[in-house]
Amino acid sequence: MTRAHAKITLPGPCYIHFRAGRAGISRTAYPDLADFWQDIVTAYGIELEKLAEAGCHYLQLDETSIAKLGDEKIRNALAARGDKWEELLEHYIEVINAIVTRAPSGMRIGLHLCRGNRMGHWQAEGGYDIVADKLFNTCAIDFFFLEYDSERAGSFEPLKAIPEYKSVVLGLLSTKSAALENEEFLLGRIRDAARVVGLERLALSPQCGFSSSDGANTIMSEEQARAKLGSVVEVARKVWGE
Repeated sequence: MTRAHAKITLPGPCYIHFRAGRAGISRTAYPDLADFWQDIVTAYGIELEKLAEAGCHYLQLDETSIAKLGDEKIRNALAARGDKWEELLEHYIEVINAIVTRAPSGMRIGLHLCRGNRMGHWQAEGGYDIVADKLFNTCAIDFFFLEYDSERAGSFEPLKAIPEYKSVVLGLLSTKSAALENEEFLLGRIRDAARVVGLERLALSPQCGFSSSDGANTIMSEEQARAKLGSVVEVARKVWGE
């Protein structure tokens, strides 16, 4: 039992398509791909209803596909299999919106974006620049959890596209390295981001989960992970107070 406001995370709805495209989805079960997407939306709608019934009011969708579109190698691979990244971005946002608009009243939903995180390994690099305008302005999400723990994530400049009524949780602490980030470094990064997005619309978190695969996280110990979470709390208190 806890009095804390618990958060539930779910895999993003688009990765099952992003991973292999049409080739990864049964043509026998889904001769028309539109039926596949409708089933995805329906399944998520049911899940959101059940979570709300269980008391969930705070949900995070882990959408790891969209941030990877900033990587030219990824875009080239998509083109080679017959997918245009611009069309995927638009369609993925439509799917996310279809799910979010079905969320029960009172449920807050945030969207997490990263470039892969499997026991210290990553899958893509490149900033949010080419997706920022469409993602931040047309996605029916009002707060984003954004990976920003390395140069691979690019600069804070794309955050200029964030509408004033939306917020950003800065993923500044890495879950791909056991080294504890320097507090002054984190404070400096927050100040840099605040020049683009008002400080009142920013928050702080690790850039991803500490064990986001079926295997144990061998990159760091539980104590090291707890130290990073403790740093999030202490830095947040210094910046935003209690």
